[in-house]
Amino acid sequence: MEKNSTPNGGWRTNKWIRAAIPALLLHCSIGTVYCWSIFSQEIADYIGFSKGATEWAFSFAIFFLGMSAAFLGNIVEKDIHKSSLIAAVCFAAGMAGTGFFIYYGGTHQKSAIALIGIYICYGFIMGIGLGTGYLSPVKTLMLWFKDRKGLATGLAVAGFGAAKAIASPIMQAMLDGLGNGGIYKMFWILAVVYFIMMFAGHLLLKKPDDWHEPQTKEAGQSILSVIKSRPMANYIGIWLMFYINITCGLALISQEKMIVKCIGLAGFVGIISTVSAIFNAGGRLGFSAWADTMKDRNTIYKIIFVLSIAFTALVMVTQGIKNGEGNTLLIILVLGLIFVVNAGYGGGFSNVPTLLSDHYGMGNISAIHGITLSAWAFAGLTGNQMATWIVNHFGEFKEIEHAGEQIQVNPAGYQCVLYATIVLYIIALLLSLFLVRPSGKAEKQA
Repeated sequence: MEKNSTPNGGWRTNKWIRAAIPALLLHCSIGTVYCWSIFSQEIADYIGFSKGATEWAFSFAIFFLGMSAAFLGNIVEKDIHKSSLIAAVCFAAGMAGTGFFIYYGGTHQKSAIALIGIYICYGFIMGIGLGTGYLSPVKTLMLWFKDRKGLATGLAVAGFGAAKAIASPIMQAMLDGLGNGGIYKMFWILAVVYFIMMFAGHLLLKKPDDWHEPQTKEAGQSILSVIKSRPMANYIGIWLMFYINITCGLALISQEKMIVKCIGLAGFVGIISTVSAIFNAGGRLGFSAWADTMKDRNTIYKIIFVLSIAFTALVMVTQGIKNGEGNTLLIILVLGLIFVVNAGYGGGFSNVPTLLSDHYGMGNISAIHGITLSAWAFAGLTGNQMATWIVNHFGEFKEIEHAGEQIQVNPAGYQCVLYATIVLYIIALLLSLFLVRPSGKAEKQA
């Protein structure tokens, strides 16, 4: 059974105060990177560039999240206090810098300096804060919650997913209430708020007193050596199925609002977006907690891929996106697909560190997890772009009217995105079935 906090240690040895709460403070701050769609058009209009030009800031943020996690994983492994401080400073500095270059772009319309400055601050500097902030609490949580590792990591990663649902209405209210220049003022205010939250998380975060980093051969091994301790194809399978799950998730999520409008629910886009964010967060917590009860955590990925394939196939066969308007059954199927993919997308994230720990042990988990998050970096550059390319090259755009406005949608194009994602989901399921072997934990329990 899992050991509770030491009775005589008080808050200093309380797993909730030293692991769970700081993890939520860190992840609920950095998870707001997914609020980009709330203000991306505002930024574009304010600095005089197209929305497409500013969109690269978000893609760079996700790319550098994954790459900083990959390259800084060893720092997280050695010193979570240094890594969590780096996360707080970089994330807040990136937000403040983004606000400055938005302000500069407002006074110097179409300035390349403003656009590049936003790329550097929101993409690169914030990206470093995202990667180190994402990794820092994960191993600590698994050490404090030894028998419920999935529940613990799921709780923190759910905070990352729920951050959008929590922060989106607050950001929208700030944009509406701050008047002229509200967009850059919002960034400056949030930079201060998130630095305070993350710095508090940095101060509270602590590994258990009874944990001592391995001083044996394992500690001196390179990450490649640790990965090679099991068949190399095993790790490749984990990396690829993680990459595919993110790519498919981003492909559908990036088109989610337009799909909802296609099926006649334009007036409910905001509500459905919030519900899908709840499914995203719920999948992170629910799938990881469920995996705690399984001999092999890889089973949870098989479940995620089977559910995603089933709902994608149903919407493909019924042409639900094209024919959904006015048809209650098809609307339910399309919404079901959106919610299932969001839940599976979140569940894929929360189960990776625990799956890796079952296969490769806890000694180098932060570094291995960091390298695996490089899959997120590349998926961030391919998922949205794949869906956008398909929508722009297949089907035809048509106008629909909502609230007196004409909206351009491409129902056939969104349907074609599903043909790509179902093929990828099938490949991921095959990888999960045949390439990723049962973990050491599963073999011991067999």
